[in-house]
Amino acid sequence: MVENQRWLDILAHAVLICGVALVAFPVYVAFIASTHEPSAFATGTIPLLPGDNIATSYTGVMAGGISSQMSVPISLMLFNSMVMALLIAVGKIVISIVSAFAIVYFRFPFRVLAFWLIFITLMLPVEVRILPTYEVIADLGMLNSYTGLTVPLMASATATFLFRQVFLTIPDEMMEAARIDGAGPMKFFRDILLPMSQTNIAALFVILFIYGWNQYLWPILVTTDDSFYTIVAGIKRMADVVDSEPNWNYIMAVTVLAMLPPVAVVILMQRLFVKGLVDSEK
Repeated sequence: MVENQRWLDILAHAVLICGVALVAFPVYVAFIASTHEPSAFATGTIPLLPGDNIATSYTGVMAGGISSQMSVPISLMLFNSMVMALLIAVGKIVISIVSAFAIVYFRFPFRVLAFWLIFITLMLPVEVRILPTYEVIADLGMLNSYTGLTVPLMASATATFLFRQVFLTIPDEMMEAARIDGAGPMKFFRDILLPMSQTNIAALFVILFIYGWNQYLWPILVTTDDSFYTIVAGIKRMADVVDSEPNWNYIMAVTVLAMLPPVAVVILMQRLFVKGLVDSEK
């Protein structure tokens, strides 16, 4: 029997609090920076208390007060990032779950080889194959489009592997019972597999949404039209100014705003996210 010692609880909570503080401190500094004048951080001393410009910074950002640094509204960049993140998350889930369904429930030649070929692509992330991928997208005329932003990032070996493992835990008797009841493959997929995989889908959606939202290198390469800038790439372009000091209060205000959608997705789907990662009852 393990004794419940109070000092261990105190130590565990202290470690957790320190971890949260380390993670949250940069976010706090970004928020503080957005409330001060741009010159406040040029002195080398970081203020730790909010300044008087919080209303000016955030209303200026949302009202287009940074037009000297960016030719596209922040709201449009947030919209582009939202579209990109949603398309990548939904596309990855759809492709992966259909691929896993075919690999597990259909008998065709080289299906195991097909799975391992998909799995091997984990060693070839976008950064490794970025030049040929860019050339293909350019030749297909998909630059400066939502299609070019999202399609090359939709394939996911990790999600395919996860859904394959989930489907393998489902008893074969369920498939046989569905077949006896006259259900075809797609009806079995729609009425049985999808409801049983909803927590895994939710967990994957949160991870893949954040993955799509935080994309940096690929959007910079494939978007030269201002109307397709994403918020992460936009922050980088805001900091790249010539012959003047960047407006760090505006940049940090945009950074704080850019964190809100992923945080909202995590909070809204927290229960399903945690259940999808730890639930083993299928």
